[in-house]
Amino acid sequence: MDEDGLTASGNNASTSGVDPIVRLENWKDTVGKNYVDIEDDNGDVLRYRKHANGRGLVAHGAKVAASARIEAGAYVEPNARVLDGATISAGAWIEPGAVIGAGAFIDANAHIGPEAAVGAKAKIGVRSFIGRGAQIAGGSLIGNDEKILDGERIATDRRGFHLAA
Repeated sequence: MDEDGLTASGNNASTSGVDPIVRLENWKDTVGKNYVDIEDDNGDVLRYRKHANGRGLVAHGAKVAASARIEAGAYVEPNARVLDGATISAGAWIEPGAVIGAGAFIDANAHIGPEAAVGAKAKIGVRSFIGRGAQIAGGSLIGNDEKILDGERIATDRRGFHLAA
């Protein structure tokens, strides 16, 4: 025991008296791993790492800028790209091959389909669905609960009104 009446912890420490606050031999129980393995519908196991900025899950093969924010509960699939300053909110899903432009904001539970492109500083609303290969122009606003069809090309003003093609 030390002068405060606490027992030192560690392999050579005495365990008599006051219980140790932290036991060094149990350190593995308190340190979390930075990846998660998830099995897909085909039975293949995909490894996701936790992004340093937000702790969202990024699959092996995806490219995510360090300045992008991937919130916990968001998924970025293989071969997807998320550029500088983009935000992917909790529950959002970025499918393989999708590209999220610099400064874009993908709101909660939005779904960006495979090979879709979201331009720089575009905003995708809550629970919106962007179809396969769809293209959203930079600065566009897609409101909440909207569905953009496969291959559709959309440009809006800052209020969300669709512009003529």
